[in-house]
Amino acid sequence: MKITDEDCLHETLAFNEHFEAAAAGRPARGRAPSAAALALLRRNRLGGDTPPVRLPHGQDRVVQDGVKVRAFVPGQIDGVYLHIHGGGWAFGSADGQDERLWWLAEQARLAVVSVDYRLAPEHPFPAGPDDCEAAAWWLVKHAASEFGTERLLIGGESAGAHLSVVTLLRLRDRHGVTGAFRAANLLFGPYDLSMTPSQRRFGPRPLLSNTDTLRGGYELFTPGMGEEQRRSPEVSPLFADLAGLPPARIVVGAEDPLLDDSMFLAARWQAAGAPVQLDVVAGAMHGFTLFPLTVTERELRRQRDFLASS
Repeated sequence: MKITDEDCLHETLAFNEHFEAAAAGRPARGRAPSAAALALLRRNRLGGDTPPVRLPHGQDRVVQDGVKVRAFVPGQIDGVYLHIHGGGWAFGSADGQDERLWWLAEQARLAVVSVDYRLAPEHPFPAGPDDCEAAAWWLVKHAASEFGTERLLIGGESAGAHLSVVTLLRLRDRHGVTGAFRAANLLFGPYDLSMTPSQRRFGPRPLLSNTDTLRGGYELFTPGMGEEQRRSPEVSPLFADLAGLPPARIVVGAEDPLLDDSMFLAARWQAAGAPVQLDVVAGAMHGFTLFPLTVTERELRRQRDFLASS
């Protein structure tokens, strides 16, 4: 484990305090967000109060099994990055961060394919994982003909990190595919939906995510499931056999209720035989990369470098 960005700690913690102080002006998520709150969260960019910017560079497509994706294809392509967005499985979208994905595509010379998977509560588990699996399987079969390369990478943020690991496990267990994806880029994901100790202890602090909002997300995504059912490896990849997975970079903030999830997953990933890099960003809250911080700029560059070199 590496603690990063301690020189930015004052700025990062000050932003956290500002974010907490502004909590009353944000739509309440809680354990059962209202239809109006959910609609607002879906309309605006993640972590923000304005709609996302759609760039003309994005290409909306329909691939295997009717799954929608948004592709960003630069002039030079050395690989394909399957990106899975966050948003608690209930909001967020493939066109929610066009500017960032286009920057990554150009900087890392990757075709970036972002999955517009179905969202809870209208489409609970296993709809979202089914869509991500279909998109990944399509790339395994068609990346060479579509993008001129078989070099595949996968990753995402928060719920997208969870879905990335679930997708790799499904490819291995349902299709016998290992090694097709060369690396996994996993940012502050929930890997135990029965709740790790850090999730339970975090409490009501009004940062981007806390104990109550995590529980609410799990109830939307896996309605009717109890804690024991949520420990199923198909739901919580922390409990899965992780053999045969690719090298991973796992990132989490030190002030994230999902801190244990990343630490435990990194230990199990390494024990299963694959290289893993665990970065804990000093003072950072859940979803810190959504905000204009020094640690965000640094993290985006580290992601680019990891994906470009994997």
